[in-house]
Amino acid sequence: MQESDMDVWEQLEALCRAMGDPAFYPHPVLGIERRDTHISAVFLTGRWVYKLKKPVDFGFLDFRGLEDRRRFCEREVRLNQRLSRGVYEEVVGIFRQEDGRFSFEAPGRIVEYAVKMRQLPDDAGLNVRLKKETISACHMEALGKRLAEFYRESERNSEIDHYGSRDVIRFNMEENFRQLASFVREMLDSERWEFLCQVSRSYFSHQGRLFERRIDTGRICDGHGDLRTDHIYFDDGIQIIDCIEFNDRFRYGDAVVDLAFLQMDMDSSGHGALGRAVLAAYAEEADDLELYGLIDFYAAYRAVVRLKTTCLRYGEVKDGAEKEALMVQARHYLALAYRYALQFSRPTVWVFCGLPASGKSVLAQALAETLSITSFQSDLVRKECLCGPDQHVVPFGHGLYRPGMRHQVYLRLLSLAQEVLKKGGSVILDATFSHRKWRDAVRLLATDLDTNIIFVQCVCREETIRQRLKDREKTSGLSDARLEHFSQMVDDFESVVELPEEMYVAIDTDQPVRRALAALLLEGYARKCRQVGNLL
Repeated sequence: MQESDMDVWEQLEALCRAMGDPAFYPHPVLGIERRDTHISAVFLTGRWVYKLKKPVDFGFLDFRGLEDRRRFCEREVRLNQRLSRGVYEEVVGIFRQEDGRFSFEAPGRIVEYAVKMRQLPDDAGLNVRLKKETISACHMEALGKRLAEFYRESERNSEIDHYGSRDVIRFNMEENFRQLASFVREMLDSERWEFLCQVSRSYFSHQGRLFERRIDTGRICDGHGDLRTDHIYFDDGIQIIDCIEFNDRFRYGDAVVDLAFLQMDMDSSGHGALGRAVLAAYAEEADDLELYGLIDFYAAYRAVVRLKTTCLRYGEVKDGAEKEALMVQARHYLALAYRYALQFSRPTVWVFCGLPASGKSVLAQALAETLSITSFQSDLVRKECLCGPDQHVVPFGHGLYRPGMRHQVYLRLLSLAQEVLKKGGSVILDATFSHRKWRDAVRLLATDLDTNIIFVQCVCREETIRQRLKDREKTSGLSDARLEHFSQMVDDFESVVELPEEMYVAIDTDQPVRRALAALLLEGYARKCRQVGNLL
C-alpha cells in the first residue's frame, strides 16, 4: 500500500525529531543544529552533516518519491565533487525498524536517504568572512581563476548548448515571472515588478545575436546553478558546495549566469567591489570580456530566482516573525533585481577622449565589438559626413581642423549619438574632446536623455605618441594628425579636471589592447553601477 502525502510528511517530521537526538548517530556528536530550506532539512553534528530532501513538488523539482530522493541524493554527491575535495562522502540509507525507531543501520526497511558531508567550519565561509572583513581581493582573484578553470573543464555538448539558447533562457525567465505572479499584490511593489518584466522581455528583442555568439564560442556548459557566498568556503583551498542537482536546465547554461548570481550576492551584502574582482580575474583567465555585456541581465534574473525561493518559503512557514523576515528579504531581492534592470536597460554614452595617437580609436573599436555598441569616430564624421574625402595633411587648426569646422564635427557627433540613445541603444563617441565645452555638451546630452555617461581618457607616454604619429607618415588613415602637430595638440588640450569620479576613467594605452580593454570594462562597469546607484 502506497503511503499518502500526509504519511510521508508525518514520517519526515518523526525522522527529524529522531535526528535531533545525539544518540541517533553512530559517531560522536558535538551538538546538533537543524537548518531548513524550502526543499531540504539539514542536520549539523560537528564533524558530519546529513541532508534530507523534503517530499515536495514545485514543478521545477519533484522529490515526492523515495527513489527520486535517492537518485537526486546520488547526483548531488557526484556533481558537487567537481568543485570540492573531501566534503561529499556518500549517500546513506535510513531504516525504520519494526518498533518504529529510525536508524542508519539495518534491520528494517529503508524509508529515507541522506547526503553525508564533512562539516565545513562556518568561519571559513565566504559569507562569514565578508562580515568579519577577513577576505581580500587576492582571495577573490583566486576564486575567479578557480571558476575559470572549472568552466573550462566542464562538460559541453549539443544538448547543453540548447540551454544557452534564447528560447530556453526566455522560458526560464517567464517561468519565474509566472510562479511569482501570485505574490506580487501581497509582497512586491507592482510598479517595479512590471518594469523588471518589461525590460527583461525587451532585452531579448535586441540581443538575439549575442546569445547565439555565446553558444558559438563555447561559453555554454554544465555549471553550478547556485553560486553564492554561503556555498563558498576557504578551507584547505577553495571549496564550493551545493550546486543544483534537481533540474539540469538550472545548472546548464552560460558561465556568466553563475558569475552573475555570485555578483548579485556580493552586491546584496555590500561587497560589490570584491565581487567585481572575481569577474575581472575570471574574465582574464577565461578570455571572456564579453561577460560585461551580460552580467546585469543575468544578475537581475538571479535576483528573481532568489526572490522566488524566498516567496515559496514564505508560503510554507506559519510563524509570524519568520514570515515578516521573509517579507523584508523578498523586497530586498526585488530592489536588487530592479537596480540591475536599470543598469542593463539604461543606455550609456562612452566618450573616448585624449590626444591624437593616444590609442582612442583602437580601444573604442575593441569596446564596440565586445559590447556590440554603435561607435562614431570624429575623423570619419569629418571626412564622410561633412566634407567628403580629403587626404591632405594641413597645418594644425587649418582646413578641416579650423575652429568652425571642429565645432560642426562635434555637433554632428552629438546629433548621431542622440539618434541612437533615443532608440534605447548605447553609443561610443571617439574624438579628442580636447576642449571642456565639448565635454560639457555631451554631458548635457546625457542629462537631457537620462542616460549614463563614462568619459574614457586614453593616456600613454609621450614617446609612444610620438612614435605612433611618426608611423602614420608611412601609412594612410582617417586621422591627419602628424608628428609636426604634436606640440600644438598638447597646448590645445584642456586638462580633464571637471569630471566627477563616477563619470571618468583613465586607461593606460601603453599596455596591450586586450589588457587595456579588460581594465576599461571593469572600471566602466563599476562607474555605471555607481551612476545607477545615485538614482535610487
